[in-house]
Amino acid sequence: MTDASLNTASTQTGEAGFGDYFALLKPRVMTLVVFTALVGLLAAPVSVHPVVGFAAILFIAVGGGASGALNMWWDADIDAVMKRTARRPIPSGKVTGDEAFAIGMTLSAFAVVFLALATNWVAAGLLAFTIFFYVVIYSMWLKRWTPQNIVIGGAAGAFPPMIGWAAATGTVSIESVLMFALIFMWTPPHFWALALFMRSDYDEAGVPMLTVTHGRRATRVHILVYTILLAALAIGTGFTAVGGPIYLAVAVVLNVMFLIGAVRIWRRDEVMSEADNYAVEKKVFRLSLYYLFAHFGAIALEAGLAPFGFGGW
Repeated sequence: MTDASLNTASTQTGEAGFGDYFALLKPRVMTLVVFTALVGLLAAPVSVHPVVGFAAILFIAVGGGASGALNMWWDADIDAVMKRTARRPIPSGKVTGDEAFAIGMTLSAFAVVFLALATNWVAAGLLAFTIFFYVVIYSMWLKRWTPQNIVIGGAAGAFPPMIGWAAATGTVSIESVLMFALIFMWTPPHFWALALFMRSDYDEAGVPMLTVTHGRRATRVHILVYTILLAALAIGTGFTAVGGPIYLAVAVVLNVMFLIGAVRIWRRDEVMSEADNYAVEKKVFRLSLYYLFAHFGAIALEAGLAPFGFGGW
C-alpha cells in the first residue's frame, strides 16, 4: 500500500465526529417522528405531566434514531451506489458498519426500556415493533424484494403518532389508527414522486422501486390512485374526534392541491418529463413534505384549542 493510500484510509476512518454519528440517526426523518409522536400525545384525551411527556417524546426519538442507524448498517452497500446517499457516514468511510450496528442496537434497547419505565408497556411494545418492522420487515426483506416495498414498509413511519397516543392513554384507539393511516397512505405518493426523478439511483442500486419494475407510466397511475384514496381519508378524518373545522379547512385546501399535482403527473409523457427535468414531480414531492406537517399541525391546533371550547366539533 502506498503512502497516499495509507493517508486516504486514515482520513476516511479516523475523522468521525459527533456530526457523523448523529447523521446515522437520520435527523431529518427523526424530525417527522418526533413531530407526529408529539401530536399523537397532545391529541390524546388524557393529560400527561410535562416531564413524562418530554421523556416519552425523547425516547421515541431515540428509538427512531436507532432504526435509522440499523437501516444504514444494513443498506451500506446500496447507499454507496446511490448519489443521494453516497455521503452517508458508512459509505463515506467515516463510521464503520460494526459501529453503526452497535449504536443502533444499544439505542433500541435503551429507548424501549426507558419508554416503558416512563409511560407504559403498550407504548414501549409499539416502539419495539416499529424498530423491528423498519429494520427487519422493510430494510432486510421488502426493500430489495418487492416493488410494494414503500407501500407496506410505510407502516414503519406511520407508528409514531400511535406510540405517542399510547404513551398518554396506554391503549390503541380509532383516533390513533386514523393518524397512522394518514401517514401510511401519504408515504407511497410521496416516495414515488421522488423515485420518478431519482430513478437512476434505484436502477444502479438494484432496488425494485415501482419506477424500475413497472416503469414511470405505471408509477404515475399509482400516484394518482393513492392520492385520491389519501384525500378521501384525510378529509374524512376532519369529521372525527381528532378533526374539527380548522383541520378540515387545511385538509380540503392541501388535498385539492395534492390532487391537482397528481393529475398533472398522471397526464405527463416521458418526452415532456425528460425535457423539463421532471419539474412537476419535484413540485409535488416538495408539496408532500409540507402536506403531512400541515395536517398534523392542524390536529395539534385542534387539540390545543379544545380546552377553551374552540377546537373540535
